[in-house]
Amino acid sequence: MTHKILVVDDDSNICELLRLYLEKEGFRVVLAGDGETAVRLFREQNPDLMLLDIMLPLLDGWQVCREIRKTAQTPIIMLTAKGEVFDKVLGLELGADDYVTKPFDAKEIVARVKAVLRRSCANDSAADAVKEVRYDQLSVNLTNYELRVRGKKVDAPPKELELLYHLASNPNRVFTRNQLLDEVWGFDYYGDSRTIDVHIKRLREKLEGVSQLWSLQTVWSVGYKFATTEG
Repeated sequence: MTHKILVVDDDSNICELLRLYLEKEGFRVVLAGDGETAVRLFREQNPDLMLLDIMLPLLDGWQVCREIRKTAQTPIIMLTAKGEVFDKVLGLELGADDYVTKPFDAKEIVARVKAVLRRSCANDSAADAVKEVRYDQLSVNLTNYELRVRGKKVDAPPKELELLYHLASNPNRVFTRNQLLDEVWGFDYYGDSRTIDVHIKRLREKLEGVSQLWSLQTVWSVGYKFATTEG
């Protein structure tokens, strides 16, 4: 199967460089130079993955990512000169699957594209199985990306849901921050553990006081766990 990649960057040289390397590896490539065109081509072309710059005309990368995530879970790799922790956390919170800062090696981009697509295909192969965990007053469903607390739907970004699902699927198991970055985001995020801390903090705000039978716990100097007394 030939995968289609949508490359979004207002620098035509970067677009053509990525097209060259990706097509050499057998990918089909579609190019967009601004955010509005990116959204339109995404809907028309239904790509398998998007390489998305942040600093774009008309709609920036954050806005494009938000728009895509309203209807699709297509893998997105953010491609940008911004390298601050806040920007990385925001990109991942909005649903990006990877984050690469410029300047970059085109061969590294190709390797990351292949890695993200492998994970995406593995997830698709299990799509027929309903991915849901339930506890007292809590339901986390990754089939339809839905979080319910006390029976009511609660809005949460995709990565928050995936992190909570991963922890709740392994009750009472302690995960280090690096393990969670690798197993939930699927790549080594350069040891940036604050990404996990921010997501855990926001999950706790949504789940505080919901039940005495489970909780998100910090294991000092190690990481986090979903602690439960349910059998």
